[in-house]
Amino acid sequence: MLLDAKIAISMDGKGAWRDNVFVERLWRSVKYEEVYLRAYDSVSEARASIAKYLAFYNERRPHSSLDARTPDEAYFGCGEVVMAA
Repeated sequence: MLLDAKIAISMDGKGAWRDNVFVERLWRSVKYEEVYLRAYDSVSEARASIAKYLAFYNERRPHSSLDARTPDEAYFGCGEVVMAA
């Protein structure tokens, strides 16, 4: 069906786990460290709370796979990220 519609499948090989491993790990953290611990009263509250968690995850939460650095430190190479206006 996908081939008939000329849609390319985004995988290195048949069933390549590498394509999604990083995103799957992120969503596991979001679920277990944020979503499952909260009882949101609305979608807007859930969005705001998850956004706050993702900022924490990227800016302040050390990751063992990054030698105890945050993703921002690993990606940008510094301890503090300055956002442009």
